Amino acid sequence: MLGLDPVGVQCSRASCRAEARHNVHWRNPKIHGIDRVKVWSACDEHVDFLREFLVARDFPVVVTGVSEVVEQVGTEAR
Repeated sequence: MLGLDPVGVQCSRASCRAEARHNVHWRNPKIHGIDRVKVWSACDEHVDFLREFLVARDFPVVVTGVSEVVEQVGTEAR
């Protein structure tokens, strides 16, 4: 495949090139409905940082394994 890194999914934290092992599912409730789910990928080192960044902004968050899919993110942060 042209230009694609052979490593799996890469962490979404700025400047991190580690392989992601988690998905941080979130939404901004001020502009998105409950079924609009945004996803950041996270390595073991940055999963807590990314989750806390979102929780501090009162965004609902669900953290799962990298291969798991979440259909909705509720009103409570997890």
